[in-house]
Amino acid sequence: MANATQPTPQQFYRLPHLKQRLGVSGSSIWAWVKAGKFPKPIKLSENCTAWNAADVEVWAAERIAASQAGK
Repeated sequence: MANATQPTPQQFYRLPHLKQRLGVSGSSIWAWVKAGKFPKPIKLSENCTAWNAADVEVWAAERIAASQAGK
């Protein structure tokens, strides 16, 4: 049984994974970020940028819901 006081490990998506998962270019993802239409990335280190996986999954679910609602 897992200890309830331990934090859940965060997962991150790097740009190559996002491009493949979403089927869009990196420039599209960066344009969405700049326009405020996609979650902002997190700077993990000087040369490492990633997106919080939970934020991306919420964004994807919202896009699906909006599409099904005819928005």
